[in-house]
Amino acid sequence: MIRWINGEQQNNISVMDRAVQFGDGCFTTIRVVGHQPALLSHHIYRLQKGVTQLLLPTPDWQKLAADINKIALLNKKDLAVIKVIISRGEGGRGYSIAGLNKATVIISLTDYPAIYLNQQQTGINLALSKIPVNSNCYLAGIKHLNRLEQILIKQQIELLNVDEAIVTDTNGILIGCCAANIFLRKGKHIYTPNLNHAGVEGVMRKQVIASLSDTDYELFYISDYPNILAQSDEVIITNALMPILSVKRIITQPKQPVWNYYSRELFNFLMPYCLRLT
Repeated sequence: MIRWINGEQQNNISVMDRAVQFGDGCFTTIRVVGHQPALLSHHIYRLQKGVTQLLLPTPDWQKLAADINKIALLNKKDLAVIKVIISRGEGGRGYSIAGLNKATVIISLTDYPAIYLNQQQTGINLALSKIPVNSNCYLAGIKHLNRLEQILIKQQIELLNVDEAIVTDTNGILIGCCAANIFLRKGKHIYTPNLNHAGVEGVMRKQVIASLSDTDYELFYISDYPNILAQSDEVIITNALMPILSVKRIITQPKQPVWNYYSRELFNFLMPYCLRLT
């Protein structure tokens, strides 16, 4: 693993950094192909949106993009992952952000999760999470550093021995997965959850939405319960690293029917778009 902090290669930040004290910041994870960070401009835009919405100090965006490209050149494998964290920087004990005007920027280069390559071929199994995510329109869409809900959901995924989990908000409305957005297909109609109150607007979600324009498919944004998945012809999930996976089955509740999916029509259509680098 290689880490840069504020443009210098090092491994340590202050214990008073707001990322440590409060999870005060946002982040993004980028698939690196060879020496090229995939969809870099999309990731920068998402970070800019998070910085604006969280009122974080603004980093030098041109320098950040240049640093990401420099670190990508250090990759020696076919695939890798770059993670970028922007925190509010060092502060005091309390919550006040007064006088905090210098962000901490952390960039790391790590190995790519090879399991995704196998899952692209085999498909994946999901379960329904018992743990919801909170609804908050001020945080919706942002990939902020507060990930305690996802940590608890990931523990449940591991206990159930499945690959991912279907996640709802506290009202039971379908949001997506623990670390991915979700799309379902009924014929030529494609549905994805409305994320105005909860969830993360993923870079690959945006790519998929753009790819569906001017096609035979028609996209709808929904606020519905997970049962809508039971009537679907196909379910896929996406994130910047996967970048797209086909769902084989969803395990609902003990002694309840399993929802099975056999079509890969949408998956096969979208895969070339999801593998694009720009």
